[in-house]
Amino acid sequence: MPPRPSLHSLLLMAASAAAASGDSGPLLAARRRLAATAAAGGHRIRLLHSFSPGRVPRRPEVVCCVRSAPDSRRSAPAPPCSRNVLSAKNYSTASEERLGKIIQKLKNEGINPKQWRLGNFQRMLCPQCNGGSSEELSLSVYIRKDGINATWNCFRSKCGWRGFVQADGVTNISQGKSGIESETDQEVEAKKAANKVYRKISDEDLNLEPLCDELVEYFATRMISAETLRRNKVMQRNWNNKISIAFTYRRDGALVGCKYRAVDKTFSQEANTEKIFYGLDDIKRAHDVIIVEGEIDKLSMDEAGYRNCVSVPDGAPPKVSSKIPDQEQDKKYSYLWNCKDYLDSASRIILATDNDRPGQALAEELARRLGKERCWRVNWPKKNDTDTCKDANEVLMFLGPQALRKVIEDAELYPIRGLFSFEQFFPEIDNYFLGIHGDELGIHTGWKSMDDLYKVVPGELTVVTGVPNSGKSEWIDALLCNINKQSGWKFVLCSMENKVKEHARKLLEKHIQKPFFNARYGGSAQRMTPDEFEAGKQWLNKTFHLIRCEDDSLPSINWVLDLAKAAVLRHGVRGLVIDPYNELDHQRPSNQTETEYVSQILTKIKRFAQHHSCHVWFVAHPRQLQNWNGGPPNIYDISGSAHFINKCDNGIVIHRNRDPNAGPLDTVQVIFALIFTLSSMRFVYPFLLRRNLIVCQPLCSTTWLLSQVCVRKVRNKVVGQIGDAFLTYDRVTGEFKDAGKATTAPSAKAAKQSRKEAYKMPFQHAAEDGENSGL
Repeated sequence: MPPRPSLHSLLLMAASAAAASGDSGPLLAARRRLAATAAAGGHRIRLLHSFSPGRVPRRPEVVCCVRSAPDSRRSAPAPPCSRNVLSAKNYSTASEERLGKIIQKLKNEGINPKQWRLGNFQRMLCPQCNGGSSEELSLSVYIRKDGINATWNCFRSKCGWRGFVQADGVTNISQGKSGIESETDQEVEAKKAANKVYRKISDEDLNLEPLCDELVEYFATRMISAETLRRNKVMQRNWNNKISIAFTYRRDGALVGCKYRAVDKTFSQEANTEKIFYGLDDIKRAHDVIIVEGEIDKLSMDEAGYRNCVSVPDGAPPKVSSKIPDQEQDKKYSYLWNCKDYLDSASRIILATDNDRPGQALAEELARRLGKERCWRVNWPKKNDTDTCKDANEVLMFLGPQALRKVIEDAELYPIRGLFSFEQFFPEIDNYFLGIHGDELGIHTGWKSMDDLYKVVPGELTVVTGVPNSGKSEWIDALLCNINKQSGWKFVLCSMENKVKEHARKLLEKHIQKPFFNARYGGSAQRMTPDEFEAGKQWLNKTFHLIRCEDDSLPSINWVLDLAKAAVLRHGVRGLVIDPYNELDHQRPSNQTETEYVSQILTKIKRFAQHHSCHVWFVAHPRQLQNWNGGPPNIYDISGSAHFINKCDNGIVIHRNRDPNAGPLDTVQVIFALIFTLSSMRFVYPFLLRRNLIVCQPLCSTTWLLSQVCVRKVRNKVVGQIGDAFLTYDRVTGEFKDAGKATTAPSAKAAKQSRKEAYKMPFQHAAEDGENSGL
């Protein structure tokens, strides 16, 4: 066993290693302190010396523990090659392996500089845009020293290429737990920005000089005078025998930054200077501020008489970002935060950015940070019959300063999502007045007796209810067939209680007006021929589209509406049928009541109908009726919530008579109540709860059944009114037809008498909660 090295030899070894790495001062000082301590005696000294001789050099460290020895008989200190040293070496080896993999991934992305720099931002040529026409080194690449990850970002506004690669097998959790350089790149950058000290520059340091005659003439071609150039302190710089225009960025007259523009339109700027607006002193204590996208546009506004104008220093982004970062991370728009005091006093900010996609993205980014409520935007005029001016300087050059002043005077409020004025809807209102679309007065139902009372309006929601087996689906199918025959509408059907073949039979019988089978229900009527059947199949395929759940799970309302939206955009459907409500998946959150859930569903359906101009029929069953006398239920009896009647545009009850004393059995009764808001129900609600809605005893045969349509409330007086209509139902073909006067006379008389009795109700029954009745 070799002899244990002495403390003196260990210190010499550490000092030699430090000298080899170029940093012996700290270790030699530590050696002298340790030698003095050891000479005093009575102490135990442990030296840990760790260094990494690999590819990524680490600064040598000396960790000393000096403490009194409680017992001289304790064992000798451990050898200097401790676990910490081994772990550091292992970490260094792992870092080198990760770095090799990271560099290979960067090469796969096309990033391959001549020399790799670790832990610092490195500028190089972007492989995506090649730096544009000026071949600018616009790509910034950052590689962590430990090889955990690497990021890159191209700062050219027309490119904006960015990315991120991570070492294999490294997660965000492992990065946070690693004891060495565990901070994220964003945290590092935030700390650098907080502690950053900007350069102090001056005109003399940058060798700036007044503009030469050639550059003054160049600006004259762009309609900018020499006086405007002098006032804005536009200068020039001669660098490598090349003269560049120097736009000086000043605050309170002092030079803060400088941006250079060569004649070939290549840009550069002074490094390590604070980002501020160009022309910042011109908006000091200004109530109206104009923001443009370039320095020449700012000079153009000055020519038009608007000195309260500034320009952004870094151009426009390629697109709008997904979210606004925190102020410390918002480096792209740091000039906004640096000039916040100048902008806080402004009550109106006019965004006059370029008329292209990046310019519109810049306007949105500025408005999001400055507050859209005080932002305005400009509409650039046409410079000829086909092209539109791109920016302020083009307006000045092609149309003159008067046209540029008019652009600013005609600036409009920046749009805020959800906040509108009537002017924005004038085209739609004009079409409504002129009847351009043809459905402004509603779509005819196909029954003359009903058209004066009810029409189908695009963008509305109709809730249909009735006791089971009362004919709700039959009536909707007949209505759809009539609308298709007269207006050519297409429909999407989410009918989960109907088998596809059974539903096809019902629709074909109504369309062809012949029974599908030679069965008992058809009697002596002739069955549809094979040719009629084939033609009917083509009609089915063109008119209707189906929403069917292909597995055992229940469909949700979001799933149905997403497919309906696809049907609207792909096939041009105008109507949606959801039949019925209880076949949907209703897994609501535990903290949400059924009333809130139903309200949310109906709101989603109404928004879908309005946004896509699609009429929706929504079938919902009534709850279990206690002490039911065989009469029709009302919409408040729908299982789930009173919101079915409060939120729908049209409420319909389909009823088939089962009381022999009320008339022939299987008489079908249809009750309409068009509803809009809960406040409008204050006048009708007492009647719906207290009156008997069976108002007739119709005359019919065993084949034809009489259906009564009772319209009790009409929200839109343009498309309907209160009244009663009567239809006959053919059990063979499922058709509904207008009933003759001889058939409807007794029923109409009974309905009129029922209405009179309803209106004779005491006044206090017709109004509740202190509200006066309008009936």
